[in-house]
Amino acid sequence: MDNDVSAGSGITTVVGRLALGITLLAFGLGYTDVIDGVSAADAVSIAQYVGGVALFVAGLMAFRDRDSVGGTALCALGALWFTWAVSADAQVSANAAGLFLLLFALVALTLTLAGGDQLGQGMYGLFFVALVLMAIANFADNDGLTKVGGWFAVAAGAVAWYAATAALAHWPTALRGRAAGRGVTAHG
Repeated sequence: MDNDVSAGSGITTVVGRLALGITLLAFGLGYTDVIDGVSAADAVSIAQYVGGVALFVAGLMAFRDRDSVGGTALCALGALWFTWAVSADAQVSANAAGLFLLLFALVALTLTLAGGDQLGQGMYGLFFVALVLMAIANFADNDGLTKVGGWFAVAAGAVAWYAATAALAHWPTALRGRAAGRGVTAHG
């Protein structure tokens, strides 16, 4: 394991990942129905202010620090969370909601493929899967698939939270790869 905390622009990345982690946890848990009386609608304020405003401001700070990848990620996610939050009460068709989630998923896919550290790619990858599952659930009117998507969002939020906490606490943030040709061999 490696204790290197070089990804992004330091504290801006940590703040962004904390904000994203909290937002994803609230959003995901709201869709899982695991906590009695808590729904996705209860995540709207967190999504608007923490996921929307805080992420967008952290993105601007990343741009100021010349971190174009982090700035792009945080600003794009901030704008998307803010849009989700302010339109949460709007009466739209299931297909329109599914399309929004699918477009949101494309942003997460772009962030996954953009590279960066393992935790960041894992976080965005899990978020991508969550959004695709939720989009399909909207198109197919399938509540079970929505819950599965919620669990993927929870997992993405947990990875984001860990990544931020690990950077601050100097915990491991990367897995070491095995050297080529070295590993377990079978004897038969």
